[in-house]
Amino acid sequence: MKSMTGYAYKELRNETVSLSVEIKGYNNRFLEMFINLPPFLGMLENRIREAVASHCERGKIELSLRLKELATDVSVSIDKSAAQAYYAAMLELAQSLALDEKPKLHTILGMEGVLQIDKIRDPERYWQLIEPVLQGALDQFEAERIREGRATEADILSHIAKLEAASAVVEQHAPLLETQIKENLRSRFAELLGDSIDENRILAETAVLLMKYTISEELARLKAHLAEFRAEVERNPAPGKKLDFLCQEINREVNTIGSKSPILEVSRAVVTMKDALENVREQLRNIE
Repeated sequence: MKSMTGYAYKELRNETVSLSVEIKGYNNRFLEMFINLPPFLGMLENRIREAVASHCERGKIELSLRLKELATDVSVSIDKSAAQAYYAAMLELAQSLALDEKPKLHTILGMEGVLQIDKIRDPERYWQLIEPVLQGALDQFEAERIREGRATEADILSHIAKLEAASAVVEQHAPLLETQIKENLRSRFAELLGDSIDENRILAETAVLLMKYTISEELARLKAHLAEFRAEVERNPAPGKKLDFLCQEINREVNTIGSKSPILEVSRAVVTMKDALENVREQLRNIE
């Protein structure tokens, strides 16, 4: 079990580059990524998204990558047409001013557009620098989420244990339901008919009410859902969605038990189960 929240930061600095990767994770129903890159690294965004997606199934992920080149490879070219045009214009100006002077080379080189300077931006070279730093940040992010996930899992399972204990209390008192229904019916018949009580009629009415108010099916489904909950935690590294569904099913059975049983001990157990289940559902918002 992993938490959806986490933080990681990795950096690399050498003679040629300063590089850092920062990752923040937040709760979210689906996987949503926000990647912040320098414009010249835009061609690598898909690779970065794929790397993040290989580690995360749910959550809102914010990743910021900063890269500063301390020593840059550049290519320099000369626009000869522009240089010749500048030279001719300067020479013409000197002649019109009756100056015996020719344009200097450094003057022409300083004119706009004569020198074309381009940084050599090779995506593969950048990726070779970025990938190990990115992977290190993702590994750190994963470890942080696992650490938080273990604590969350322990808390969730403690509440599941409370649910199971309360369910056992309900199961223990379930047989009293039939006895209570029989006693109530007998008391009502006695009020209406006195000593002329038809035992078969009481049994028939008891059977009808038991069909309506019995909680044996709800208890069986509740126990099955709780067992499946624990199994899902053990076998699935990202069980959040399935556990959320199971909580809905558990809640349905608990509500039904509470509405059917008039027994005080069962009502108290239902309150305990609802409280534990609410705590479980709150914690499930934090896990993947």
